[in-house]
Amino acid sequence: MSPAPLHASIAWTDPAREAAFAAWLAKVAPRQGLVAATLRPASSDASFRRYLRADLGSGGSVIVMDAPPPQEDVRPFVHVAGLIAQAGLHAPAVLEADIAHGFLLLGDLGDALYLDALKAAQAQDNTCHADILMRDAIAALVTWQGKLPGEALPPYDDALLHRELALFPDWCVARECQATWSAAETATWHAACDQLVASALAQARVAVHRDWMPRNLMVATPNPGILDFQDAVHGPIAYDVASLLRDAFISWDEAQELDWAVRYWEAARKAGLPVDADFGEFWRALEWMGLQRHLKVLGIFSRLKHRDGKAAYSADLPRFFGYAHKVATRYSVLRPLARLLEPLMGATRIDAFH
Repeated sequence: MSPAPLHASIAWTDPAREAAFAAWLAKVAPRQGLVAATLRPASSDASFRRYLRADLGSGGSVIVMDAPPPQEDVRPFVHVAGLIAQAGLHAPAVLEADIAHGFLLLGDLGDALYLDALKAAQAQDNTCHADILMRDAIAALVTWQGKLPGEALPPYDDALLHRELALFPDWCVARECQATWSAAETATWHAACDQLVASALAQARVAVHRDWMPRNLMVATPNPGILDFQDAVHGPIAYDVASLLRDAFISWDEAQELDWAVRYWEAARKAGLPVDADFGEFWRALEWMGLQRHLKVLGIFSRLKHRDGKAAYSADLPRFFGYAHKVATRYSVLRPLARLLEPLMGATRIDAFH
């Protein structure tokens, strides 16, 4: 008997992949009690992955990850999901896996994104609710850093850090801004990159999610649910804190950032994590780590627009220019970088984030 036809709302560009998925689903559905006719789009992200949702006959629902090789490899996701479960944190359980074809059946954490909840709290000036959510995210991060074995993850090393930074001149400067740097400006850029990478490599190393941000956290029980963890690495301890506090899609005033950073720092020290004993030095390292990330994301978002046809991400480029310029102007050794950024962002963008 041939597999049942898939839901009409699910588009496939490769008939062979569609057939492979239908065959896999026909085997998985009876084992898991999945009602194949309810399969429908759930979400997509900045990668080649997409997510589908299906109902269970017994109630509730599950998620299907469609991650086409060779663009995506589901093995890191499966590996890190196991580490998260061992740490006692809340992430989608891997129920079924077809590694060769890139199909996973996952537990469903629902639709309540941290990002939506925090934006609603911000719009309603409900600082109490936002604080509760962020404290939960901080507590989970401390557990993540303390219980996930960083050495079981790829290293966040000099080569990877520099490779990420190279996305900025290649995609944001040259493609998005259509600018060409002089030899002196290029030298300024490389000097700043070396400073940021040296600061990152000087930090204590822990398991790093690499996108511990409200869009990848779910309001769930226990809270939070953790998503998009397949790119986890062994790297700088301040990285995920910077990701949480200075996010792609929501911003906070600096007093609030500092409050949550202090709460993280105190909780990390109490848990025995290797944060700097001087909060001022920890904050500097966090800011420099965030600057590396923001320059990388400026490159990634520009690449999504120009290479992948996902232009919506470029709407948040001003936010990242604002983050980056603010930090670069604060530290004297980074001010040449700030001057390099200014022609790319324009005076109105600078003013909007100061």
